[in-house]
Amino acid sequence: MRETANPLLEGGYRIPFHRIRAEHVEPGVRALLSRAQEALDALSGRETPPTWENTLGRLEEITQEVSEALVPVSHLLSVSETPELREAYNQVLPDITAFWSRLPLNQALWERVQSYAETREAEELTGIRARHLEKTLKEFRRAGADLPPGDKARLERIRLALARLSRRFSENVLDATAAYELHVQDEDRLEGIPPGPRRRFREAARQQERDGWILTLDFPSYEAVMKYATDRSLREELHRAYLGRCRGDDHDNLPLIPAILSLRQEMAELLGHRNFPDYRLEDAMVTSGDRATAFEEDLKGRTRPYWEGDLEELREHAARLGLEGLRPWDVSFVAESLRRERFRIDDEVLRPYFPLDQVLEGLFETVHRVFGITVTPREIEEVWHSDVGYYELRDEDGTWLGSFYTDWFPRKEKREGAWMNDFLTGGPEPDGGFRPHLGFIAGNFSPPDGNDPSLLSHREVRTVFHEFGHLLHHLTSRVPVPARAGLNVAWDWVELPSQIMENWTWEEEALELFGRHHETGDVLPSDLLERLQAARRFMGGWHQMRQIAFGTLDLALHTDLAPQLPALSRFPEPDATDPGDEGSEVLKVPEMPGFGGQEILAFARKRMEPFSPDPEFAESHPLSTFSHLFSGGYAAGYYSYLWSEVLDADAFTRFQEEGILNRETGRAYVEAILSRGDSAEPEELFREFMGRDPDPEALMKRNLGPPPGEP
Repeated sequence: MRETANPLLEGGYRIPFHRIRAEHVEPGVRALLSRAQEALDALSGRETPPTWENTLGRLEEITQEVSEALVPVSHLLSVSETPELREAYNQVLPDITAFWSRLPLNQALWERVQSYAETREAEELTGIRARHLEKTLKEFRRAGADLPPGDKARLERIRLALARLSRRFSENVLDATAAYELHVQDEDRLEGIPPGPRRRFREAARQQERDGWILTLDFPSYEAVMKYATDRSLREELHRAYLGRCRGDDHDNLPLIPAILSLRQEMAELLGHRNFPDYRLEDAMVTSGDRATAFEEDLKGRTRPYWEGDLEELREHAARLGLEGLRPWDVSFVAESLRRERFRIDDEVLRPYFPLDQVLEGLFETVHRVFGITVTPREIEEVWHSDVGYYELRDEDGTWLGSFYTDWFPRKEKREGAWMNDFLTGGPEPDGGFRPHLGFIAGNFSPPDGNDPSLLSHREVRTVFHEFGHLLHHLTSRVPVPARAGLNVAWDWVELPSQIMENWTWEEEALELFGRHHETGDVLPSDLLERLQAARRFMGGWHQMRQIAFGTLDLALHTDLAPQLPALSRFPEPDATDPGDEGSEVLKVPEMPGFGGQEILAFARKRMEPFSPDPEFAESHPLSTFSHLFSGGYAAGYYSYLWSEVLDADAFTRFQEEGILNRETGRAYVEAILSRGDSAEPEELFREFMGRDPDPEALMKRNLGPPPGEP
């Protein structure tokens, strides 16, 4: 591919991440959007009769080109952010938001799509094309295509404001996490923490030319302290720092939360819905906010007996450890101690059996045996960091389905957590060929330590499998319309392919492929495996109730709090003479009397009380850093994790019955669910694979077992 002055405009399959700089962002994005707008204007103004190819097909080409060309910038912001890149992106964020907001509000374009829908060709469509037309019409209406001009203008301003606020929320979390460090000079304070994390803390101090140890809030560091440090005051200090991020400090997110909620509420009302959950979930399996709330309430009632039993065990064990009362910063420490005592197992016993590279090899072998899919590593230079890996994925018939990048270790310029992203969406082509997909998975695991490789906890192994499940959903898609392919499915269906993959990490046949000691090569001993499996439901009620709590808080924020908030109806238009205007009116956020930071925290605390042992626990919520809700796409959709768990727990029973490495069952799953994207309703795809509707008891049976008191 010929190198151009701006790598963002090159196109092609391999993205030149290694050459993209901040100075490329503004001219590249503006040129891209200008070119796309010209294409849309040409499409809208066509006088030739509308056909699939010159209307829906052409619209799909234009929007896909924009989506894929913008990927490198948003991706680099999540893995390699710099102040310069952040500033450049914020300069063009209003342009990007305006492009996507205006597209469905373009009256001429909407009329063109409607005209096509009324043609004989459209009436005779079948299969995926008929579904795409139906979905496109609905998406235009849901985006405001039928609104009067004044409401369309207001809707555009709301979306721009939300984009800016969400971006600021994400930046604050990144900055607050990177800014914190605790310098420990007394080694006694680190008692109980395993040698690996201690060495990393020492190395962090050495890099700053300081004595002692440096503790940070990246999750591997934080988790090691919370699970193993016998110094209760150290756990408390880290706990308060972790949950205190973005609460009234230089990176304060609390003023942003009511603004985001208010704008979402106003957007939902403009579009004819009672509240944001009803708008957001109309196209989900659950269909409404009320049904999502009822789902959470039902699970809460059925989970409570297990949760109460777990809480009693935690309190009793805390007392045996000599702790006066159970405090929020004690839970991980007490639970890990009890798990070691009861099952003679802990993460540090298991880590030597799960070196990251070996886990990946075993994952790829599992995927090959079950689904007939082959994963092969490749060496490329177009990467953003030396830690990045690159792989090629092929189906059993030899089709190159796609490739993907991996990035597994924490850095200050990289966001928290683990995630998957779809870079390019391919699929079957009219000439019989196949355009390969391109994707990415990331984590934040402990990096190699001296001569030791990166060693994972079993929970981290599950995370790798989980994100790879998302990746498979994207890379195996054989839907010929990109907008209906891969991850473009109902929100409460999208987690099924990821969560089902976690099941293999508990099965002996699969563990034999990757659970081997990194020094001796010995497979995970049978007694250790039995203890691991026995501990699977340990604290299951506690963990499930925590997920229910977050899902309930999410819905309450949007259904109970948001309608009470003042409407932020006076955010002005961005200055047309300065397209890079930061929109200070939005980012400063008008004050909302009665809905300040403390009131927002009090609301969250009250909603968490039914899920908490006492008020102190209710205060230990992550609202100010809850990126899933305020910058990560899960707003009014956090319930979907447990909704999808019901589906995955049930679907995996077929593998358990027919063989967890059974290729025939695996191919049935690929063909019925994994490769089908949004080509049919989720309920239909599930029935195609299982031959029946989901069993709502599957989750309780797997995660919690018989009710307390029963054998």
